[in-house]
Amino acid sequence: MKTLTGLLAFMGMAILSHAQTSVPGSFVHGGITRTYNIYVPASYNASQPVPLVLNLHGYTSNAAQQEIYADFRPIADTARFILVHPNGSVQPGTAGTQFWNIGLTGSSVDDVSFLEALIDTVSAHYNINPSRVYSAGMSNGGFMGYMLACQSDRFAAVASVTGSMTTPLYACNPVRPVPVIEIHGTADGTVPYGGTTGMAPVADVVSFWVTKNNCSPTPVTTNVPDINTTDGATAEHYLYTGGTGGHTVEHFKVIGGGHTWPGAPFVIGVTCMDFSASREIWRFFSQYQYLGAGIAGYTQITWNIWPNPATEKVFVEVPGRQVTGLRILDMQGRTVQQTAGTDITSADVHTLHAGQYLVEIRGAGFVLHKKLSIP
Repeated sequence: MKTLTGLLAFMGMAILSHAQTSVPGSFVHGGITRTYNIYVPASYNASQPVPLVLNLHGYTSNAAQQEIYADFRPIADTARFILVHPNGSVQPGTAGTQFWNIGLTGSSVDDVSFLEALIDTVSAHYNINPSRVYSAGMSNGGFMGYMLACQSDRFAAVASVTGSMTTPLYACNPVRPVPVIEIHGTADGTVPYGGTTGMAPVADVVSFWVTKNNCSPTPVTTNVPDINTTDGATAEHYLYTGGTGGHTVEHFKVIGGGHTWPGAPFVIGVTCMDFSASREIWRFFSQYQYLGAGIAGYTQITWNIWPNPATEKVFVEVPGRQVTGLRILDMQGRTVQQTAGTDITSADVHTLHAGQYLVEIRGAGFVLHKKLSIP
């Protein structure tokens, strides 16, 4: 395990080596000065609404550490989303320990309301697409993400790494189906995979959201390629499909993995290096938007893309609307193909390498996304 000195040195080098920098911000909420760091990629264009990703730290950690440890910044640079790392409040009776209030400490801090106010604060200064707001979190931050899915109507999807749901929260009744992705190690000694008296087992959490999203209870299961044979861990991927509005639930079961973030830039305990949790989370998020609460004139837009998987050409159709822009992105958010016109109906994909891509289409009053597979 890295020493604190080594970790801080690594963080300093990571900050200095990155082209863009985060800017601190603060506001008073619930009588407490709440702080956060905001990362705006160089590709940001104020004339175009962009997604917003909140990345929540774990218990005793902070925004600066989470920014480096999960490091969504290179993905934000290419996928063009704004990234915010908020700080939790200080737990009463501790010497500065920051935490998210998920109902276990007797604290009265309302972090759901704070994070909703944070969305509004960022949106007042940047052109945020309100239908594409997401929460990712580590450990205590992952628990907080599930609380947001249960109690807030502002998030298109949530992700938890090494988090779970408290026993009381497990009885929640979400206001709507919410796509979720859970990434968790079977040897996690902090938030055990099998649960505790106060934390639901991870398998039960996954089943909870499969049921709430009306997904098929039978997943598509694949083994993640073991590209790093010395990391002490392997991974299995479970995909639950068929949910309301095309929602899915995904679970990366990290066999032998500890209380760690897969693909992190530094290793603390057993860290699976066979995949990047940050890239998988954005790949998951990028499929979803929520055109509901607080958006005037909300209309669910149904559209089609076929064939999928495709090897030569794909066709797109939005009934009653014209597509004026089509973009294909890889899973790191990089544009690999882009077309503009007055009525786009297809795209040639025969030059694309095998893998997963995201198709983005635009028109008057809509921006839509769907995943595309190239075999």
